[in-house]
Amino acid sequence: MNHDMIYSRRSIRKFSQKTLAKETIESIVDAGRMAPSAKNRQPWKYLIYGGRHKDELLNRMECGIQREEQGDPRLPGSAHGIADAKNTLRFMKEAPVIMIILNTNGTSPFSDIDTDHRVTEICDTLSIGASIENILLKATELGVGTLWIANTCFAYPELTAYLKTEHQLVGAVAMGYAEEAPTPRPRKALAEILEFHL
Repeated sequence: MNHDMIYSRRSIRKFSQKTLAKETIESIVDAGRMAPSAKNRQPWKYLIYGGRHKDELLNRMECGIQREEQGDPRLPGSAHGIADAKNTLRFMKEAPVIMIILNTNGTSPFSDIDTDHRVTEICDTLSIGASIENILLKATELGVGTLWIANTCFAYPELTAYLKTEHQLVGAVAMGYAEEAPTPRPRKALAEILEFHL
């Protein structure tokens, strides 16, 4: 993989309706499979939704966002994020493919867990993040646009019920061929984030 993919990757919010070949999706996910993971647990699972299955999935997400907004919130301290979640849902509806990401070792974030399990969860979340980054970079290399999504949290019970899973829902990636070429978003200067203690 060309290291320039790190610098040319963009979050895409406008997609064409051109079909993504199954082989292309497999190639992208295979790059995710090769990521490092804590204790080699490989705690990731990827579910691909398109067509009417994607429509059903996103209908459930819309129901969850409405529930949050209409007085039965699971995330009352995050109500300021609902407008953004609605925008994200609009982008997801436009994308031809939605990838759902599960932590196969994780449980619902609404469950109490002890400190040992919390540390394991943190490590597995880091592992899944590495896997997703591989996926985003491989997609970029293949000319496929992606949007990494965490707003699934607003519809957590609705989505996990639809998925029929007790695994932890980590998030989603919208995927398809881009119909935009966004300019780079601002990044902190290296001097702000790097300290040497040599």
